[in-house]
Amino acid sequence: MTSADVFSQPASQSHDLRRIDAEDALEHVQKALQVRLDLDSAVRKRRSIGAATDRGTWIRIEVRGLEKLDGQGWGLEASHVLDGIARPAWYAGFSWFDTVRRVMWRADETDRITDAAIKPGGLLTVDPQLSREWWATFDESLDALAAHRTARQATIDTEPMTQQRLTSTIEKAFPGVVDTAIEEWTTAHADLGWANLTAPACHLLDWEDWGACPRGADSAKLWVSSLAVPALVEQVRHHRRADLENRTGRLMALFYCSQIVASAPGYISPLRDHAKREATRLIDELR
Repeated sequence: MTSADVFSQPASQSHDLRRIDAEDALEHVQKALQVRLDLDSAVRKRRSIGAATDRGTWIRIEVRGLEKLDGQGWGLEASHVLDGIARPAWYAGFSWFDTVRRVMWRADETDRITDAAIKPGGLLTVDPQLSREWWATFDESLDALAAHRTARQATIDTEPMTQQRLTSTIEKAFPGVVDTAIEEWTTAHADLGWANLTAPACHLLDWEDWGACPRGADSAKLWVSSLAVPALVEQVRHHRRADLENRTGRLMALFYCSQIVASAPGYISPLRDHAKREATRLIDELR
């Protein structure tokens, strides 16, 4: 791949942090925040690296292409204003422009959460057997978040969530079947899969994408992420019934099912049959 090819691609493709050498960025963070990172146990994702520090905190380092700078700031720092939500406390952060890679970097220092992610990667296929206390904290957190008012716009899979996006996603999979007008907007985490929830204590992680979103977005995302585990699907439905049985919540559930049903050629999601069946039910309920 030439340098021209690299710079013509989104940062998430050209600078996948699971594959590229980012040692210079990690060293920059250690010097700026005056910490040492435990790089042997670092968690590397496509656009972020997380690691424990020698002072008992956690640092998340993100790379972002210039095309993703939207003027509304960095989500983790902005989430510091949210109350009543089980999430890591934020302490400090800084950003810098990488003139060589032509990307922005961001580092944030937060509480270190020692409870493990419920499903760090891949599809959840086993019931995690979450406690009553876990579900109580989860419900309280989502309710508190939804009640918060914000000027931030949520991003789902790094793209802004808009009426046009919801409509085009559903229409691609199920053209002309339902009215897709969004009736209610609330505040959402916007990336609430099982990788961003911990147990045995419930904590909501990774706040880069939060903002205004159609009602029920978080509940619908977690519901569709649970489709391979029927008992868990019922638990999500029971606890988030007010969202999932609301018209806008049903549209968001159909949005996530539509993403699976209309997935790219050559990629067959293991949830495809589940998503098609649930989409049929949702369409009937929305008509």
